[in-house]
Amino acid sequence: MSSQYDLEIQTALEDPTSRPHLVMGGATFASIDDDVAGVSEGFLKKTSLAWYAMFGASISVLAMLGAVVVYLISTGVGIWGNQSPVFWGWPIVNFVFWVGIAHAGTLISAILFLLKQDWRTSINRFAEAMTIFAVCCAGLFPAIHVGRIWVVYWLFPIPNQMEMWPNFRSPLLWDVFAVSTYATVSLLFWYMGLIPDLATFRDRATSKIRQGAYAFFSLGWTGSSRHWHRYEKAYLILAGLATPLVLSVHTVVSFDFAVSQLPGWHTTIFPPYFVAGAIFSGFAMVLTLMIPVRAIFGLQHIVTLRHLEVVSKVILATGSMVGYAYAMEFFVAWYSGNPYEQFAFTNRAFGPYAWAYWIMVSCNVISPQLFWFKKLRQSVPALFVISIFVNIGMWFERFVITVTSLSRDFLPGSWAYFQPTPFDALTLIGSFGLFFTLFLLFIRFLPIIAISEIKGILHKQESHH
Repeated sequence: MSSQYDLEIQTALEDPTSRPHLVMGGATFASIDDDVAGVSEGFLKKTSLAWYAMFGASISVLAMLGAVVVYLISTGVGIWGNQSPVFWGWPIVNFVFWVGIAHAGTLISAILFLLKQDWRTSINRFAEAMTIFAVCCAGLFPAIHVGRIWVVYWLFPIPNQMEMWPNFRSPLLWDVFAVSTYATVSLLFWYMGLIPDLATFRDRATSKIRQGAYAFFSLGWTGSSRHWHRYEKAYLILAGLATPLVLSVHTVVSFDFAVSQLPGWHTTIFPPYFVAGAIFSGFAMVLTLMIPVRAIFGLQHIVTLRHLEVVSKVILATGSMVGYAYAMEFFVAWYSGNPYEQFAFTNRAFGPYAWAYWIMVSCNVISPQLFWFKKLRQSVPALFVISIFVNIGMWFERFVITVTSLSRDFLPGSWAYFQPTPFDALTLIGSFGLFFTLFLLFIRFLPIIAISEIKGILHKQESHH
């Protein structure tokens, strides 16, 4: 159901001579504090029931993931469907999927901050938190995919009696450095932006425990001009450091595939294709999370329909890029004259995994094209449904890339049809339990919207008016 603010924004967007405000409802500095801090402080209200229901469900799924991981370590990776020739199964599919989800946070926070895009301020905190939690989910899968996890320290470059050292030329090791660097800078960037808002929570806290915790993490913030000067300089530096990581981290992830000699993987289009797909899936997840939260906690005047429409336009643009990449893969395979490349892509579209390929195309190429219609861009239910389709399609994209190429390699005698086990599905579902548990805890204890940045936008609106 549309709120009064959505209707006001929709009316303004339909008028080409007007430009709706980014913050609605006659908001003031004090009301912004009350609205955002009230999400964490007001958990005795009826709105908290939805949070407790979702948290109970997510923590149960997370507990199931813990049980599956314990069983995996005690029994072995044979409980998964990974077998010759598909040794990279769902664990790697899930890893690439979650790394892609983590992309939108740094893009919204860093690149759009450097480009001075004011619309980012209402959604950047969602996206930054999503980045951290998605990286946690991504890091889980390589850790449990190594096999004998009790000797995982062999992977680290430490002196040992067997003189075993990691192969620093391996793209799998490049992943370790790229993802860990991305996670570290993203965490610092997220925390830096939280400091002024944590001080606001500290000053509003009624219990000594909450006040002490927020005081510790706000690092003695007083809001003085000296503090603001240093904060803005540090935030700008971190934004500059994070910007190249947006392009580098998923480019390096694509090298896991692109530097191999396997048909269907050995292509130069993978780095830009993976980056566009990561931004595509990340923005879709932002919509998936933002729409229910703004409705449950009454934040439609801060996260307005204008924000949702801009995000939908980004999804339309990146979805078109992904569709172009799909077409170029077939063109390059045909133009190369390489029969192995041609077979790999023909096999994707018309082979035993054709069902997965066409689900991918339907969700990633066809469904975003609906955003050409303004009515659908301004329809909250349509935005939510299409974002779910995009998330599904991007998981299938990683499945198609990984499984179809491996299942039919150079030797027909080694061909096999990959069949996941229930433990594959439970591990994937469990990763969503981890993600939503962390996200719900974030909603419960931290400011879900950047209060200080929203006040800056509000000040601009009042000055302009």
